[in-house]
Amino acid sequence: MKWTKFYLPDAYSPTMEQLVYFHDHTMSIITSITILICILLNSLLWNKLIDLNMNEHQMIETWWTILPTIVLFLIAIPSLKILYSMEELINPTISIKSMGHQWYWSYEYSDKFCKELESYMKYKKKNDFRLLEVDNKMKAPFLTQIRMIFSSSDVLHSWTIPCLGIKMDAVPGRINQSSLMIKKPGIFMGQCSEICGTNHSFMPIMLESIKLNKFIKWIS
Repeated sequence: MKWTKFYLPDAYSPTMEQLVYFHDHTMSIITSITILICILLNSLLWNKLIDLNMNEHQMIETWWTILPTIVLFLIAIPSLKILYSMEELINPTISIKSMGHQWYWSYEYSDKFCKELESYMKYKKKNDFRLLEVDNKMKAPFLTQIRMIFSSSDVLHSWTIPCLGIKMDAVPGRINQSSLMIKKPGIFMGQCSEICGTNHSFMPIMLESIKLNKFIKWIS
């Protein structure tokens, strides 16, 4: 990602790939409709309006009722497929619980080995990313189906990593869950996306994606 980039971030999960495809699909439809409307407006500006047969044309009225319905179906069906796929959990290998606090995150691994860590924002050093560096990174294996569980101990938070296509609210007294599969190794960053108090801007998220065997060694 660069500051001058106007497009979506590169996708590193199947969910984000589908969201990018859906964005391109929807934008192509919107662009086509915009061009069509501009052509029609241009023809209306230069039309003398002397054709009396155009005062009533049932076929045109029928088609401009049917076509918007077809366009809405072309947008709604892919959108619903993505929504269902984001909520579907298919045999998760690992479960990771993320708890939101004012103003830091804590992570809990409790499948086979119990491991807990707290993630606070670090003071910026020379080569660090501003407002994004943490002292303890959340670690997860790539090419592995992961179940993310979210909750909060105080107020509303939102766990968000844009390039992975995941954004889930952490609600006190309630558990939300989402599926996650990372396609490549690397470090992925995000921030709390729900205004949660004075230090809302200082709740970064840093996820390190590593090989499964290294993850097993780390957690054990």
